[in-house]
Amino acid sequence: MSPAPKSPIDRNEAGFTIIEVLIALAVVAGSIMAIGSVMSTNARSVRALEDHLALMQTAQTVLATAIPPRKDISPGSLSGQLRNYRWQVDVSPLAGGWEANDERVAWIPELVRIRVRAASGATVDIETVRLIPRPQHRT
Repeated sequence: MSPAPKSPIDRNEAGFTIIEVLIALAVVAGSIMAIGSVMSTNARSVRALEDHLALMQTAQTVLATAIPPRKDISPGSLSGQLRNYRWQVDVSPLAGGWEANDERVAWIPELVRIRVRAASGATVDIETVRLIPRPQHRT
């Protein structure tokens, strides 16, 4: 009587060895760690982008609301706080000592600097030029 043929399950080649299982687990663990690292970096990047966007929106709000109307603007500084952001507006003469000696010039340019600072230390600086009415000289 001949021995019964071995089923595929009873063969020596059937299944995985412990080494193959450990290698497969190491590959899966490495893949999970790489995916976790990418997700963590992505979350930090999104948070940084949201912080920057909030800083820029605050700077835009300050630009639109904190600068006095043209008739009231004058050289000097203004400061305040808006949504946990400190802001400062500096109005100064335009660089280069610009001076119009012609009495017909009704407007003079003034440099307006806006600085907004977050609690984290991030800052944004915006510079613009505003025309203000020329002071009337009385003689």
